[in-house]
Amino acid sequence: MTTDKISARAAWVLEFLCKEHLEYFLPYLDVFLSRIYQVTIDSALRPCAKICEYTADAYFGAAPHPVKKILQPQHKEAIIEACFDWLITEQKVAVKAYAMHILFLFGKETDWIHPELKIILERDFNHQSAAFKARSRHILKKI
Repeated sequence: MTTDKISARAAWVLEFLCKEHLEYFLPYLDVFLSRIYQVTIDSALRPCAKICEYTADAYFGAAPHPVKKILQPQHKEAIIEACFDWLITEQKVAVKAYAMHILFLFGKETDWIHPELKIILERDFNHQSAAFKARSRHILKKI
């Protein structure tokens, strides 16, 4: 239920589970990613973005992780699309910061992501908060 306020609490619990045991969440990745676009409550969107970040970090991390075998191209595409949507729409800075990091990671294996991310970050730099600017500078240096 993406519009019910209780969904934010459920998203927090799911985030805490994923932080400790992301592998428990992986069987539900298809359902999660098919509904991530329907989440509109700010306090639920932040944990959803964080879950995507945990997934990307595990996928690109040096340590072996089950996500490396489970994450399919359609999953990556859904995460990338959601992150670009979060960056170009009015969202809280935490969601945008997670999206920047996720897109930076996926840009390592998909050529077109870094140039697009750079354009968005440079375009929005002067109109965003100090936290956005700090994370943007960090990501732009890495790109």
